[in-house]
Amino acid sequence: NPTAGKAVFTSAGCSGCHTLKAAGATGTVGPNLDNLKPAYDTIVHQVEVGGGPMPAFKGQLTDTQIHAVAAFVFTSTHSS
Repeated sequence: NPTAGKAVFTSAGCSGCHTLKAAGATGTVGPNLDNLKPAYDTIVHQVEVGGGPMPAFKGQLTDTQIHAVAAFVFTSTHSS
């Protein structure tokens, strides 16, 4: 659910580190998601286990929330 995923992106603090136009996010710590255009499965994996400065969100977010935020990022970056 991309709509629910947008709320997760905002509430989990993703916008503090990532740039994503669809979320009005301009963070520069993590990759610019608009440019990266990650695959859905890659997003799910990264959110679950983290990497580099990104914390793991498995255990902090439900599986439903993780899949929702992945759907939001994927559809936002692959729609054009």
